Amino acid sequence: MRRYVIAGNWKMNFTPSEATAFINEIKPMVEGKNNCDIIFCAPFVTIASAMEAAKGSNIKIGAQNVHFEEKGAFTGEVSAKMLKEIGVEYVIIGHSERRQYFGETDHTVNLRTKAALAAGLKVLLCLGEVKEERLAGITNEVVAMQTKLDLAGISAEELKNVIIAYEPVWAIGTGLTATPEQADETCGVIRDVVADLYGRDVAEELIIQYGGSMNDKNANELLSKVNVDGGLIGGASLVAEKFTAIVDAAQ
Repeated sequence: MRRYVIAGNWKMNFTPSEATAFINEIKPMVEGKNNCDIIFCAPFVTIASAMEAAKGSNIKIGAQNVHFEEKGAFTGEVSAKMLKEIGVEYVIIGHSERRQYFGETDHTVNLRTKAALAAGLKVLLCLGEVKEERLAGITNEVVAMQTKLDLAGISAEELKNVIIAYEPVWAIGTGLTATPEQADETCGVIRDVVADLYGRDVAEELIIQYGGSMNDKNANELLSKVNVDGGLIGGASLVAEKFTAIVDAAQ
């Protein structure tokens, strides 16, 4: 049985003090709810405060990006080694906003993923189609290509530390959500591609999240689908009651 992973992506929200307050608020609300892994991916300057607040709880703190080089003249970037040393366990790579606004490509996603895995981090690897691709009926081809390019050169052993988050770009921050059937079908396509690359046993162990505006209202139905193993949560991860409701759905 695959384990549910409910991960909050705070994006560019919460100062260090606000993150501390939020973690202290939600800790008792999710205490003892251990049927899923609970992660919050924080802005770089907020990670230390969030980790301190989360000590002793069932909440893990991750980062939202990582560079593919270990060090060098890359102003404004943060390496996997830096994240690992401060105790970060998870990192988001390839989020649609990174692809849309900051020039991220499948090639750089692949490089970042390799660097993160080499440093001992676990990767939340994001991929998904834009609205025009969905309307053109090529969603399956797009996500299959992304899966192959993003995982190029990554071994089956390394894949054990990768979670794929399927996030249709047209559903990010728009309030739109793929139907549970659409989410299940596309997550199934990703799983089939991984089966072709690594074998069916490996594919059946891979955790695939849905990441397109999952919230407290639709989580139950989305998480009921066989190929949906959790969620990468945006806006709802900023509200303790809403995020807790999603964790409850995973129970």
